[in-house]
Amino acid sequence: MKKAIVLLSGGMDSAVTLYIAKKDYECHALIFDYGQKAAKEITCARKIAGKAGCGYRVLEISLPWQGSALLDGTKAVPRGSISSGGVIPETYVPARNIIFLGFGISFAEAAGAEAVFIGAHQLDFSNYPDCRDEFFTSFRETARYGTRSGSEGHEIAIVTPIIDKTKKEIVDIGSRLGVPFEDTWSCYQGGREPCGSCESCLFRIQAFKDAGMKDPTQ
Repeated sequence: MKKAIVLLSGGMDSAVTLYIAKKDYECHALIFDYGQKAAKEITCARKIAGKAGCGYRVLEISLPWQGSALLDGTKAVPRGSISSGGVIPETYVPARNIIFLGFGISFAEAAGAEAVFIGAHQLDFSNYPDCRDEFFTSFRETARYGTRSGSEGHEIAIVTPIIDKTKKEIVDIGSRLGVPFEDTWSCYQGGREPCGSCESCLFRIQAFKDAGMKDPTQ
């Protein structure tokens, strides 16, 4: 069976992406501990990988320059509003997906995996520039030119299966696939319970409402 590396954050998007990927691939999850305030998502990611029957690796990396409300204790996570007008919010982590995909491609090449899956989407999102289809198209070219696999004609696919899905559609897909949403964590805060007011929580609340479902974490 083909192998894939799945970047698993512990959130609903990456969990759905893992369950999509495991239909056709033997999956190994790559989980990042990068000093995020919401460290609970790492525990959630472990649980999700376990329930999916996938091996996983937790990779600790340091971003000492911070530059994001998700990392910097002196910056508050914005609450009560959704990003609009193309404004990139304080929760943007500089070049995060470039960094994560770089590790994912390296892992895939070393492990002999054919693909790297990432749960990015560009419809209901926070205006993050590294979640757009244009970015992934460009990064595929970079990976093709910058790896041994690509230079030998065996490029590693970067797969974004929910890139054009709304949050409601992601909930619908996950429900059909049996994703354990009760084990996912979307909140940007590091508390024991979701805050319910950060942008990620607001997107999630609306998604389950639109899907006519109860969020099992609420």
